[in-house]
Amino acid sequence: MADIKIMTEVAGRICALPLSEGSTINNGDEIAFVEAMKMEIPVPSTASGKLKSLLVKIDDVVTEDQAVAIVEA
Repeated sequence: MADIKIMTEVAGRICALPLSEGSTINNGDEIAFVEAMKMEIPVPSTASGKLKSLLVKIDDVVTEDQAVAIVEA
């Protein structure tokens, strides 16, 4: 099984993590939400599989192209 890193497209603050580690996910499922410019921007999964680990927590500040999770595809 391959590990796929899920990356943010924008910098901001993690405001929601709707899934927990171990969850089964599909391509396009929202793994996290980043608050930037008073908007909540979803971070979708780019693969189907199992959410192996979350690399961030609520209120963490993230940069553009930062890994937020690892999916075991």
